[in-house]
Amino acid sequence: MTQEAPGGPVARNADQNAAENPDESSARNPDRDTALSGGGSESPDDGSGAVVAESAERPEARLERAVRAAEQALIEFEIAVETFRVEVENFSRLHHQKLGPMYTRLDELEAQIAEARAARTGDPEDLRRAQEARAAVLPMPGVDELFHGWMDDGGMSPEAVAMLTGRQVRAPQRVRPSEEARRLYRELARKAHPDLAQEETERARREEFLTRVNAAYALGDTELLRELIAEWDAGPLPAGAGPGAAEELYARLEWLAERKELLVVIARELEEGAIGSMLRMAPDDPDRLLDEIAEQLLARVAERERELAALLG
Repeated sequence: MTQEAPGGPVARNADQNAAENPDESSARNPDRDTALSGGGSESPDDGSGAVVAESAERPEARLERAVRAAEQALIEFEIAVETFRVEVENFSRLHHQKLGPMYTRLDELEAQIAEARAARTGDPEDLRRAQEARAAVLPMPGVDELFHGWMDDGGMSPEAVAMLTGRQVRAPQRVRPSEEARRLYRELARKAHPDLAQEETERARREEFLTRVNAAYALGDTELLRELIAEWDAGPLPAGAGPGAAEELYARLEWLAERKELLVVIARELEEGAIGSMLRMAPDDPDRLLDEIAEQLLARVAERERELAALLG
């Protein structure tokens, strides 16, 4: 590889030192000695070698570097979108599991208050409100009931997936996985991301593997993530992408750009959704947001219980 020499005065000082102490000069700058011994020309290295190397570079080389840079940028963006998606799904599930009973209790209290008020006043409007409040408490048959718990509004339930795959059902412990889990996930995504593959078979293999990675990350399972790293490192080496024709490289860049635009839409939908909007209120500690909502619900439940006691007393 031809290297560009330093400026004039510095180069003369280096040559002078080399003449006085050649062993020390070689130890300080072995790359320079190798480059000098490899060529037969005795012409001074005035920096023109860099120009020659640049002019000899394949026309596609710069385009190949652009493709590699675009791939890495896209993967980093996908990692950010996926980590946020995991937080949205974890928050939604934990919100339902932890706070669902509080919402149910609050709805029941609202119905009892409306019924007590209607019984006291006998007003037709109060009776209508009491009926509406009671109807809101009664569960409507949904998809999960129609399929006997095998499917919810988002698709197969975790229990159904566990039965079909033989895996244990585990709920996430936190909205945001630990920093160690996030580090391991990023390492795996950068190694095994499907967008690094151009062959369909390799892309399919990576997609299947990354699905397992995403599931382990959602649970914050650092042990499983480490096992997946070892599994990937022990697997077949990905085929290196050789230099492609300019048309192929341009097509690859166009595909990467389209993929990024799709991710922008997905990210916007996540951020503008109900859960995403709530998470944006607590970007540093989304788990604390769940605790704050629980505290607010407990306060409302206590308030409604006092109101009901006053009506019945």
